Amino acid sequence: MTEMSTVKRIEAARAAMSDLPEAGLDLLFRAAQTHHGWQDRPVPAQLLEQVLDLAKMGPTAFNQQPLRVIFVTTAEGKARLSPAMSRGNHDKTMAAPATAILCYDLEFWRNLPELWPQADVQGYYNKSLDAARESAQRNGTLQAGYFLMAARALGLDCGPMSGFDKAKVADAFLQGRPWEVNFLMNLGYGLPEKVNPRAPRLPFARMAEIV
Repeated sequence: MTEMSTVKRIEAARAAMSDLPEAGLDLLFRAAQTHHGWQDRPVPAQLLEQVLDLAKMGPTAFNQQPLRVIFVTTAEGKARLSPAMSRGNHDKTMAAPATAILCYDLEFWRNLPELWPQADVQGYYNKSLDAARESAQRNGTLQAGYFLMAARALGLDCGPMSGFDKAKVADAFLQGRPWEVNFLMNLGYGLPEKVNPRAPRLPFARMAEIV
């Protein structure tokens, strides 16, 4: 049975705003693009925490929350990250005020008694590394999508990337942790003049069907 406080919270949110205004949709989607150039302006640690606090509210299977993030903001951290970056992503990553290493925790199931107390579901994952990895990767990627949108919603520009050496990133940052690297995302305040022209998007008919 859903608690009345939860029902009231949902109803209050719907009453306050049934959908986002056009400006909000532009901020998150239509006018937002991948950024390649960055202002020399730091991102406060408090804002990075706010991004993750917002992103973690999105749904995951059994509330498992496998996303793990390492924020690289210091010169020392960037020096560790530098050898792992591809040629095309290196300079913009070194210039970005923050780079998020988005990972997923293969032992997320250890938190399930706390995060999903209504049923014992650890057994779905703690007996099979393959099952744990599949769920962690799927739900961690889902959370990484929430993370990107949370960052945009809080005024940050984003530059997600897959051009890097995963093993080198893991060696530099993940020693002793049961995490795997998913992808990287530069964060900060972008330079619009460095953004590429908007590339085409597929029409609905080529992406979906209604049955």
